[in-house]
Amino acid sequence: MKALVTGITGQDGSYLAEFLLSKGYEVFGVVRRSSSENFERIKQIRDKVTLLEADLLDQVSLAKAVRQSAPDEVYNLAAMSFVPTSFVQPVLTAEFTAVGVTRLLEAIRSEKPDAKFYQASTSEMFGKVKQVPQTEDTPFHPRSPYGVAKVYGHYITLNYRESYGMFAVSGILFNHESPRRGLEFVTRKITNGVAKIKLGLAQELRLGNLEAKRDWGFAGDYVRAMWLMLQQKEPNDFLVATGKEHSVKEFAENAFRAVGLNWEDYVRVDQAYIRPAEVDQLLGDPSRVCNALGWKPEVSFEQMIDMMVKEDLRYYAK
Repeated sequence: MKALVTGITGQDGSYLAEFLLSKGYEVFGVVRRSSSENFERIKQIRDKVTLLEADLLDQVSLAKAVRQSAPDEVYNLAAMSFVPTSFVQPVLTAEFTAVGVTRLLEAIRSEKPDAKFYQASTSEMFGKVKQVPQTEDTPFHPRSPYGVAKVYGHYITLNYRESYGMFAVSGILFNHESPRRGLEFVTRKITNGVAKIKLGLAQELRLGNLEAKRDWGFAGDYVRAMWLMLQQKEPNDFLVATGKEHSVKEFAENAFRAVGLNWEDYVRVDQAYIRPAEVDQLLGDPSRVCNALGWKPEVSFEQMIDMMVKEDLRYYAK
């Protein structure tokens, strides 16, 4: 089996590539041409995967990547995925995260129409939620340019499935974290800040809305769900979550507790980190993916935070 992964150098892409290699796949990864390479997350498997230069903004390069790899499965994990930046660069976000999905689907349709396609959808599409918990049938009400772009990507995937008979599915993944999460995301910002404070490299941690609630899982668990979706006999979309919610304050509390500190002594609320339109509560119901695909999360909320804090401590201890 051959798989093509966009966003292979990101958190999810690196875990997915490792998982696919463990299953005996030949793995191809799409990387953007840049002046400096950033392969830190895949350094341990760099010699086991084939990297192809392509860009979600460039139709020709995507078609070439699909032609060169001739994949059985394509996983589209690439996007402009940081919500605050999507407010600053809404048009670029749309080009990458929305229209980029169409370009990739067109490349597959023209070069390898029998390839199975996975689109990374997100709980941010629910935004101002219509029901709690959210299911696959909950209406979308995105609250950021990123969320809006992801709704487009979700529905264009459905459209290609219904219009052209392609095996194209979307996984509506709720927040999933790991030590490989980017420093711009609040979870990694917290664990990174905790490590620096514990080692005397910082005195405080500035955060935004502490009451925002999310359904947080471990990225390594979630990539397994992506793969399971492409092993179905018929294409279908699934929501992936833990079914448990925690606030940003709880996340910080657990992270500081992991190093024996009281979070209230170090956390400061900074209005600069408050979103223009906040998503207050995201909680997923994973019943369908658990029952239909036999998936379940294996790493708990507390275990994930402990893992992230320990990794950041190791980094700064050097």
